[in-house]
Amino acid sequence: MTTYQGSVQRVLWWPVKSLRGEEIGQARFDDRGMAGDRAYALIDGRETHQGRQLTVRQRPEMLHWRSGYDGGDAPVLTAPDGSVWKWDDPGLVAALTQSLGVPLSLRAADGQQDRGPTVLVTAEASRVALEEEMGGPVDLLRFRPNLHLSLDAPAFEEQDWSAGTVISVGEVELTVTGDHAGPCIRCAVPSWDPDGRERWPELQKHLIQRHENKFGVIMRVTRPGTVRRGDRATAVPVLDCAAPYGSS
Repeated sequence: MTTYQGSVQRVLWWPVKSLRGEEIGQARFDDRGMAGDRAYALIDGRETHQGRQLTVRQRPEMLHWRSGYDGGDAPVLTAPDGSVWKWDDPGLVAALTQSLGVPLSLRAADGQQDRGPTVLVTAEASRVALEEEMGGPVDLLRFRPNLHLSLDAPAFEEQDWSAGTVISVGEVELTVTGDHAGPCIRCAVPSWDPDGRERWPELQKHLIQRHENKFGVIMRVTRPGTVRRGDRATAVPVLDCAAPYGSS
């Protein structure tokens, strides 16, 4: 059985679904997936969309806002004009509504990822190879991963990793198991630059034509613990077909 070795290059979380997130030094992984990741969401208040999560697919302007944690349990949002809002600030809903042009409410709940409490893992070799194919820079943040690994695996091999694939990172074990796990089929979100200012549709067209619209692999936590930037990473893949799911 093939085993690949490497390390954790980047750790990222996205506290509010579809808003920009932040890079961090370490994170807890457990039955929530990555603790604090997409644990908050904006809920659409329009009559025809009542109760649905608002995402970049409906409002790319969401990427003009950044979310992070300042040491507390609730996120802090930074608006396009640089103003900072705490999640419980009574003026936040009005500010978001004015900025996004949509009536909305706020919701806090763990495990709001599209695929439930999962973790999105990407590989540096694939990002570099994609840059070579596209003939220019491809910002990792377009893909909104939780863990970005440097592995000695061939570029794009993870697009064929299937059920039973295991990655050990630091104290944590991740496995392709359960519903909605496997290579990540991308929605249109990566075609937007990370700040939501400009669209690059050729990127998704290329992924569709060359890589079956896959980038990254969706996994579940099968041994909880903490992952730190620089931790050793080991991947033992099972190669087969994959499950088509995306992320925002």
